[in-house]
Amino acid sequence: MSFEPTSRASGAQRQLSLAGLVGGALAVLIVVGGVTHRMKSEHQLKGWTEAQAVPSVNVVIPAKEAPGGSLDLPGRLEAFESAPIYARVSGYLKSWSVDIGTQVKAGQVLAEIDTPELDEQLSQARADLASAKADAVLAKSTADRWQSLQDSDSVSRQEIDEKTQDAAVKEARVQAAQANLDRLVATKSFARIVAPFDGVITARETDVGALINAGGGSGPQLFSVSSVDKLRLYVRVPQEYAPQVKPGSVATFAVPEYPGKPFKATVVSLADSVNEASGTTLVQLLVDNPDHQLLPGGFVNLHFALPARANALRLPASALIFDNQGLRVATVDGSNAIHFKPIAIVQDLGNAVDVSSGLAASDRVIDTPPDGLVEGDHVQVIAPAVKGGHHE
Repeated sequence: MSFEPTSRASGAQRQLSLAGLVGGALAVLIVVGGVTHRMKSEHQLKGWTEAQAVPSVNVVIPAKEAPGGSLDLPGRLEAFESAPIYARVSGYLKSWSVDIGTQVKAGQVLAEIDTPELDEQLSQARADLASAKADAVLAKSTADRWQSLQDSDSVSRQEIDEKTQDAAVKEARVQAAQANLDRLVATKSFARIVAPFDGVITARETDVGALINAGGGSGPQLFSVSSVDKLRLYVRVPQEYAPQVKPGSVATFAVPEYPGKPFKATVVSLADSVNEASGTTLVQLLVDNPDHQLLPGGFVNLHFALPARANALRLPASALIFDNQGLRVATVDGSNAIHFKPIAIVQDLGNAVDVSSGLAASDRVIDTPPDGLVEGDHVQVIAPAVKGGHHE
């Protein structure tokens, strides 16, 4: 009977010990779980931090056979044929029959000059010719008579030669007088000013009664005639683009008086030389102008569509790196490592460039490369590759 309380106390003690063990085990599990969770979080944070430390980049793939792009240049229209008309005889303007804007045909009379002095010279030349002819007839008759007396020995051989020589001189004077008359007649024909070719009168610088002085380009012009059914267009092309402009190629142009309306011109010739001052070569184009909409002397904005460069690769200009190591691009290999490549540009189009060397068509080039990239660095490609600056 005396041992029953002791047994109850031992049982209670055992229950308390078991509860303590369970609590301790739970505490250990909680501590281990917390440590494990903390380690996992730290590992995830480390991985995220390392991932954030790798730069993210967009890449482009160079476009093969880069199109030639365009070349816009100022140009000047000129008449296909243009001639300033000067007087070849002196006098007073008697009349004119055409004014600016008049369509004329070749040989059409534009004006007439009154030439009183030349008329007097013509009268004198005709009289001189008549006198010379009369002298020549007499000298020829005398020489013939003295020649017929040669066999009779009544005249000497020297006298016969003198008469024969005099007849020859008189005949030469006839020819000189005839030539002088022909010259004055030809000069008189210039009193009628005519159009040298079909065209339009673009200037009239004289009027009735004006004193006209014979000129050869030194005096003021009377008229200006231009042929405008076709026009010549002259433009200076930079030396680097000259090899791409070939005879027969077609260009388009616009003029201020017809906004939005394109016109066509065909290349016909190149100067085959470079101007030292401007570094350009002169190119001539022909323009059909049947309606006379285009005006000689007018300014144009010419647009050349350049042919494709077969060996060039096109990149956006934002992919270029220019530093103390020169002009380069950053490429990404199969393991996303950075490699820098020096390049040579053959054409700059502003927002894009054509590369002639240093780059392969299969290279992945970083577009807008971030600062601080080093050879061999790894990057993340976060955008699909684009070709030549345009998404595939």
